[in-house]
Amino acid sequence: MATPPILTTHDLARTFETKRGTVEAVRGVDIAVQPGEILGFLGPNGAGKSTTLRMLTTLLAPSRGTATVAGHDLVREPALVRQRIGYVAQSGGVAPDEPVRRELLFQGRCYRLSTAEAAERIEELARDLDLEGLLDRKCAELSGGQRRRLDIALALIHRPEILFLDEPTTGLDPGSRADLWELIRRIRAERNTTVFLTTHYLDEADELSDRLIIVDGGRVVAEGTPEHLKTEYGGSPQATLQDTFIAITGRGPKKDDLAPVAL
Repeated sequence: MATPPILTTHDLARTFETKRGTVEAVRGVDIAVQPGEILGFLGPNGAGKSTTLRMLTTLLAPSRGTATVAGHDLVREPALVRQRIGYVAQSGGVAPDEPVRRELLFQGRCYRLSTAEAAERIEELARDLDLEGLLDRKCAELSGGQRRRLDIALALIHRPEILFLDEPTTGLDPGSRADLWELIRRIRAERNTTVFLTTHYLDEADELSDRLIIVDGGRVVAEGTPEHLKTEYGGSPQATLQDTFIAITGRGPKKDDLAPVAL
């Protein structure tokens, strides 16, 4: 019997009312993610990636559509969804003057771990994420790569089933990016944690993802493994995603236009 998806959406959409009228940020997205999968969710800036992620993490209510996350209805059971997911935002959210250990302890207590349970979990995460020598250092004193490891530790402290990463390597140097890629692979391999990764770095999507969903204009425009997409649109599985173009038909202000979009 096939394993049911750990995350599904059907016609998930979000609109915003602005002074210029209604903006359709997400226009009906269907997604299915398997347990233990690393899903790359990518597209150009303004494609709807972060809005979709904010809906899936209960930070933004959908305008229409349905979704289940870790077995719970996104709209009817948001508290249960939050108990089973970890979320790393683009900018992080630590208090700069607080020690790393205290930030992790506070996060654990928010998820109703006892002080002893949280302390044990902090030591475990510090070993796994190479934070052992940093626990008593203030968050403001961490490097960019160290801060992202702390962000991930905060998201993992309650052992979530799904880890959402919103453009986690933006602003990191190449060495720190490579270290973070290895960490993401290790998290999935050692814990079978499902990873939902948004990125606009094509090499990152190619390196990490078991499967890709590409969005543009709030809609899914392509889906498949990196090898499938490179063969389908780039001509060869040996091509890089940077060499792959997808033609998207859209209606401009005056006439229909067909233009290749580099992703």
